[in-house]
Amino acid sequence: MIRIANVTLPPGFTPEDVERHLRRERIPAEADWELRRLSLDARKKQNIHYLASVDASWPGEAAFLKKNRNHEISRAADPAYQCPESGPVPLTHRPVIVGAGPAGLFAGRLLAEAGYAPLILERGAAVEERAADVEQFWRDGVLKPDSNVQFGEGGAGTFSDGKLNTQVKDREGRIRQVLRWFVEAGADPSILYWNKPHIGTDVLRQVVRNLRETFLSLGGEICFHSQLTAFRTAESTDGTRYVTGVEYRDGDGSLHILDTEAVILAVGHSARDTFKMLHDAGIPLQTKPFAVGVRVEHPQEMIQNAQYGTEYPAGLPVADYKLTARTAAGRGVYSFCMCPGGQVVNASTEPERIAVNGMSVSARDGRNANAALVVTVTPADFGSEDVLAGMTFQRRLEHLAWESGQGQIPVQLLGDFRENVSSRILGDVEPDICGSYRLGNLRAALPGAIGDSIAETLPAFGRKIAGFDRKDAVFSGVESRTSSPVRILRDEHFESELSGLFPCGEGAGYAGGITSAAVDGIKVAEEIIRRYQRWT
Repeated sequence: MIRIANVTLPPGFTPEDVERHLRRERIPAEADWELRRLSLDARKKQNIHYLASVDASWPGEAAFLKKNRNHEISRAADPAYQCPESGPVPLTHRPVIVGAGPAGLFAGRLLAEAGYAPLILERGAAVEERAADVEQFWRDGVLKPDSNVQFGEGGAGTFSDGKLNTQVKDREGRIRQVLRWFVEAGADPSILYWNKPHIGTDVLRQVVRNLRETFLSLGGEICFHSQLTAFRTAESTDGTRYVTGVEYRDGDGSLHILDTEAVILAVGHSARDTFKMLHDAGIPLQTKPFAVGVRVEHPQEMIQNAQYGTEYPAGLPVADYKLTARTAAGRGVYSFCMCPGGQVVNASTEPERIAVNGMSVSARDGRNANAALVVTVTPADFGSEDVLAGMTFQRRLEHLAWESGQGQIPVQLLGDFRENVSSRILGDVEPDICGSYRLGNLRAALPGAIGDSIAETLPAFGRKIAGFDRKDAVFSGVESRTSSPVRILRDEHFESELSGLFPCGEGAGYAGGITSAAVDGIKVAEEIIRRYQRWT
C-alpha cells in the first residue's frame, strides 16, 4: 500500500477527480484506492478546496516506489490494531464494567471478543427507552434522574453532535479500530477519513443499539437500571485492599451482589452520587479544572457566509468554528463542542437544576449553529479545598440557572448579557432549544468573573467571525458539564489504589469526548487481558 499526500480536490469532487490525480502521478488504472484523509481548506474564500491523502495498492507498487522521486508519495505505514495475548492469572468470576458509555461499551467489546464474557451494569435505560424518556422530558419537563441526556446506554455523547475527532496520540491503531467498529455498527464510512468525523445523534442512537447487539452476540451481558452502590473488598496480608465484588440496585430498588475481582469503572462525568460513594469509600480522588459558561446560537447561514464567503460553492460541509481568547486578567475563554446546524438541549440530571448542551443530527440541517462559550475554572474558584468542591460548584451554578429561569432554561440576548440586564424580547435569532426556556438575565447564574470574562471577549470573537457579537445572538445556560470535576487516581497499569478497580473514560478524568473515552476503555480492557486468563 502506498500513500499519495496533498491531493487537491474541488468542492463536490467525484471518484473521477481522484483518479485523474492518480493518473498524473502515474498510478496505474488497475490500482485499488481509498481516501485515507480528507480536510477542507477554506483559508482563501476564492479558492476553497479539499486536501486529501489517498492510499493505493496494486501488484507493481514495490517497483513503483523504488523509482519514485516524489516526496509526497510514500509507503503507507499505519499500524494494524493487535489485541494482546491473555495473561496467566485465573479469573474466578467474569469482569464487571460499570457504565455503558463509550469507555464501557468499547472495553466490553474488546473483552467479549477476546473471550472474557464481561457484564455491564448501566444505571440508565437502553437507548430506545432512553430516547423516549429524553423526548418526554423536553416536551413535558418530566425528569427521570437515571434516564436522561447524561445517563443511559451510549453515555452523554448519544445526545450530542456525535463528534469523533480527538487530540489523542495513537501509534497502536486503537483510534482506527474504534472508527471501524462504529462503521460496522452503521456509522457512515466517511468517519474513517474525514478529519472532523461526526455521526449525529439520530444515527448514533441506532449505532449504539447495534454495538449492544454485537456485544451480546460475543458473549457479553448487560443489565440496565442497575446502579452501582458499593464495592465488596478484602485485605491481603500486606495490607493491600482488593475488590471481591460489587453491590448494585436494580430499577425496583432491590439490592444485588456480584462477585468479581476485576471492575472497570466507566461512569460518565455526571455520576455525582458515584463520586461521593467513591470518596466515602476511601478511593483516592483528585479535584481537577474544567470549564463553565453558556451556549450561544447564531443563524447557521451567517456562519456559512463568515467561513466560506457569501458566494461559496454548493456541496460544502456545514461550516463550524473554533474560537479562543484571553481576558486582560489572563482568563482563557473558548468555544467548546460546536454544533453546526444543531439545537441546544436541556441536559439536566437533578431536580431544581438546569444544565445545557448542544446536539446535531447527522445532516446538521438545523437553522442555527450553537456552541458553548466557556471559561476555565480551577480549585481556586470553588471556594473549598474539599475534593468534591468542583462538583458542588457545578451544582450551585445549575441551581442558580434554575432560579434564573424559574424552572426553565434561562435565555438572554448577547447584547443584554454584555450590559448585564434582563432580556424582554427576542431579536431576529429564534432559539432552537429542546426543552422550555424563559427570557431573563443569565448573568445571575454565573460568578461575576465568569460572566465578565465572556462579555469581555465577545468583541474579539466578532472580529474573527463577522456577526458573532451581534446583539440578538441568543445565550442560554448554564454549560457546566464540559468535563468531569474529579479525577479517579490510577497507576501506570490503569489500576486504582483499590486493587482490581480500573477507572477509565471521561468520568474518571482521562478522556474528553467519545473517541478518547472509547480508546481509554480499550486500553483498560487490554490491561485486564494481559493480566488474566479468559473467563470460563
